[in-house]
Amino acid sequence: MTHRTSPKYRAAIVGTGGIATAHAAALTELAGRIELVGAVDLDPARAATFAEKWSVAHTFPDLAGLLAAEELDLVHICTPPGSHVPLAIECLRAGVVPLIEKPPALSLAEMDELAAVEKETGVPVLTVFQHRFGSGAVRLRSLLQEGVLGRPLLASANTLWYRDADYFSLPWRGNWDVEGGGPTMGHGIHQFDLLLSILGDWEEVTAVAGRQSRPTDTEDVSVALVRFASGAIATVINSVVSVRETSHLRFDFENASVELDHLYGYGNRDWTVTGIGEDTSVQEAWNDNLPDEASGHSSQIAAILDALDAGTAPGVSLSAARNTMEFVAAVYASSFTGRRVLRGEIAPGDPFYSSMLGSGAPWLVSAEEAGVLR
Repeated sequence: MTHRTSPKYRAAIVGTGGIATAHAAALTELAGRIELVGAVDLDPARAATFAEKWSVAHTFPDLAGLLAAEELDLVHICTPPGSHVPLAIECLRAGVVPLIEKPPALSLAEMDELAAVEKETGVPVLTVFQHRFGSGAVRLRSLLQEGVLGRPLLASANTLWYRDADYFSLPWRGNWDVEGGGPTMGHGIHQFDLLLSILGDWEEVTAVAGRQSRPTDTEDVSVALVRFASGAIATVINSVVSVRETSHLRFDFENASVELDHLYGYGNRDWTVTGIGEDTSVQEAWNDNLPDEASGHSSQIAAILDALDAGTAPGVSLSAARNTMEFVAAVYASSFTGRRVLRGEIAPGDPFYSSMLGSGAPWLVSAEEAGVLR
């Protein structure tokens, strides 16, 4: 990857489906710093439509063609999850930084495979966890580190979303082999990644998951109880069956409660800070020269470019993303085995290391035993 501030950084997008629009919009917003020069899609018509909308000069039917034709700094991987790791490895071996949409991989085994190639090539892997980069999250981490908030005591991260049967008509959705999991893997991950980025190392998880109503092989609901190294305790709820949609995070510290209510992205107005009694010192510290940077792809990509300009490591790194993915694996392992799962416990040889499905979801096992599934 070339380190430069001028001319612009050069980027391409692989996969021109729904989430690619958010990436293209962010790159357009940052057009003074980065240029979208190529797009890849197996469907030539879809690639052409995307290219016309976003003024992309060149389209390609595969990543190999793109990498051979273009000098690139970033490749945004926006394909279904099952293809993320092989595409990222192809970028790494070509010396180009991949920026991978969530979830970055289907398993901890795939995350470690990526880490091995990252080490071999010396090219970093970046992952999309854009909620870390809104000004509210940045300020919250800062105040916690400075001791203004006191010790974290209790927290919650609720991703209560609604996806109807039509949403799952795409064959890869709700499929363990291609999507890797349900709302724990692909929906709530942004909310609890933000939670983890605030509270730090988690130590143990006890969870349940269920398939309540959606026509999927994966869960449509999960609930986890988490204990952190700091002693803080948190609940994490992930759902795609909740008609009134909301994304809600709450942090209760010794000196204040901090809450975030939004849906798919937040600004400063979505945060509420409550101090003890008439003491307004925490609110004053929160509001002191607070920038108004919304969460979103633009904020993360801008932060990546800032890091590249400065010659520092951009976020979110593969190692940071692995902590979040290990939490996902722990939720599934606890849900499907009925046991408490400790951090670091899911290692090679454990069925949940190579697949989030692990030893099998209870509803699928029951169906197989009844002869309903092949």
